[in-house]
Amino acid sequence: VVLPEKDEKVIGIRKGDAIALPFGAVTWWYNKEDTELIVLFLGDTSKGHKAGSFTDFYLTGTNGIFTGFSSEFVSRAWDVDETTVKALVGSQSGKGIVKLDGSIKLPEPKKEDRDRLVYNCEEAPLDVDIKNGGRVVVLNTKNLPLVAEIGLGADLVKLDGGAMCSPGFSCDSALQVTYIVSGSGRVQVVGVDGKRVLETTVKAGQLFIVPRFFVVSKICDPDGMSWFSIITTPE
Repeated sequence: VVLPEKDEKVIGIRKGDAIALPFGAVTWWYNKEDTELIVLFLGDTSKGHKAGSFTDFYLTGTNGIFTGFSSEFVSRAWDVDETTVKALVGSQSGKGIVKLDGSIKLPEPKKEDRDRLVYNCEEAPLDVDIKNGGRVVVLNTKNLPLVAEIGLGADLVKLDGGAMCSPGFSCDSALQVTYIVSGSGRVQVVGVDGKRVLETTVKAGQLFIVPRFFVVSKICDPDGMSWFSIITTPE
């Protein structure tokens, strides 16, 4: 992660990590292990080049910014000859996700670089712990101050088999995007006029949105269910 006007931070990530990335941050992601790495990106796209879609801004690769400049401009920017420019730009043939050669070594993570950027929801102290019911971890400005700059908060909820998350809504008009991490269950959402607008079964990998002031409730199946929600308030 390279934050505006800051040095690069190399962060080791693991299951349960929530990472706060403010506007203007540049990132690369590398899976050095021989295991599957799944990263869920959630954020505000209202100011994207196309509203509702993430704007991918690549620095390198086939659609990176330097492929659009002439070799003269790039050679002067990097202070190298044009032959070197063609080799540098042309050798980066990947777009988005690429497979690295085994000989390539990337910088190793530093433990201190996790501070203020990462909060592990799997290892964090519980904000709610109900015996035979469920557990909740809330991510806000107290445990990850950087979310104040982003304007988003989050929570991780784990329900035991057959448990219910009783009807609730955000009193400060925040909306929430909920991603089902594991398990399955039923969800109902009721609008401000008292009419049910959603009633469905949800399972791992699915995502749904609860609009402002709408009330949501969930009942999980016998095997339990967990979900991660992004909420449009850092509090």
